[in-house]
Amino acid sequence: MNPLLSSSSRAMEVIRADRALTVVRAPAVPDPVALAEALAGAGLRAVEFTFTTLGVLDAIAKARRAADAVIGVGTVTTRDQAAAAVDVGAQFLVTPAVRPEVAEVAVANQIPVIMGAFTPTEVVAAVDLGAAAVKIFPARSLGPAYLKDLLGPFPHVFLIPSGGVNAHNAREYLQAGAIAVTAGTEVVAPLDVASSRWSEIGSRAARFVHSLD
Repeated sequence: MNPLLSSSSRAMEVIRADRALTVVRAPAVPDPVALAEALAGAGLRAVEFTFTTLGVLDAIAKARRAADAVIGVGTVTTRDQAAAAVDVGAQFLVTPAVRPEVAEVAVANQIPVIMGAFTPTEVVAAVDLGAAAVKIFPARSLGPAYLKDLLGPFPHVFLIPSGGVNAHNAREYLQAGAIAVTAGTEVVAPLDVASSRWSEIGSRAARFVHSLD
């Protein structure tokens, strides 16, 4: 069964309930558990670490101990990366583009993959590969109206905009039909991560969550 149409995974349930997931882009994460708990405590329970972070696999394994958080990995572009992420406990995978080999690993392990796409053709390709949701990237290029346009021919596709989403426009994307939005460096600033400013990150996360209402 295509997980796009029926997904019982906790990861997708959390993302849809919170209407957001956080993308952590930092050179390194000194305390993955503290970071994930700061975000989850503020209402952003889905946390995506990325393969652009040094030691990301170790960060995922540690972050899985965080209370209430759901931990995934992004910028997944190869089969080996996907398999390694699954092995350390990633609960969802995110790609920057349509990557069939990543989808194969995700589907085989019954883990949702949120696949990056932009054009209608890419959206259909992602759905056909079993994507649980499609990440529209870079969303800033055409804005919320583009998501609404995509949902015309694809009303049942779960869309998540990424790139250029912030507290000022996140609600517009949700109103346009997105099931969730991404919170990026506005919430998790790399300098705050490096300096272990978990309270500051929690405060930023809470403000982002408030902007969705």
